[in-house]
Amino acid sequence: MQESHAPRIVSSAPKLAPSRFSPYVDNGGTTAAVVGSNFCVIAADTRMSLGYSIPTRNFTKLVQLTPKAVLASSGMQGDILTIAKRLKWELKWYEHQHGKTMSTPALAQFLGNILYSRRFFPYYANNILAGIDENGVGCCWTYDSVGSHERVVYGSSGSGQGLIQPFLDNQVAKKNQVFLPEGPMTLENAKAIVRDALCAAAERDIHTGDYMDMIVLTPAGLEQHRFELKFD
Repeated sequence: MQESHAPRIVSSAPKLAPSRFSPYVDNGGTTAAVVGSNFCVIAADTRMSLGYSIPTRNFTKLVQLTPKAVLASSGMQGDILTIAKRLKWELKWYEHQHGKTMSTPALAQFLGNILYSRRFFPYYANNILAGIDENGVGCCWTYDSVGSHERVVYGSSGSGQGLIQPFLDNQVAKKNQVFLPEGPMTLENAKAIVRDALCAAAERDIHTGDYMDMIVLTPAGLEQHRFELKFD
């Protein structure tokens, strides 16, 4: 059998890398909270981004769960809505069973349990829970993806966390200050600090901006505010 000497045709087309599916997407956003002896201030921006696009400028990241507790979440919009929906359902079931509203510390532990139950396929959401406890004292908890949480005096999360956390360390925890101010943190100071922090994040982080929703919780009740941030 005679061997063929026909020239071999070599394709010059570039090889395509195999695509990888990811169930997660980061929709950005920044949240922050500061608490005091009898108040809690929690805020978040309203921009929902998708890469360099902005699907909506009016997506609120604050959810009031009880009259004394508010959840702030940033990250993937679908997981944010899922967590809020499940918490509301579980809280309503708790009220039917026990005839009372779940306390804020108990709600903080319960949120940690929900996140831990999804540890093998975590929710892509950065959560801060803040409110007023049974003694009328402001309280705040920060979380990781699998439910580990810590009670703190202030906290932040989201795409602008690296920008505003040092600011909160300096202004709330009074770190690296030469002349320390006297007296405890007041409600007006906390509101101004949180507002300045979100404004600063909006100046440098393209995933933070448009509007800022702020909720102030005290033993007397709840106040809601909205401020404009950077739009471009």
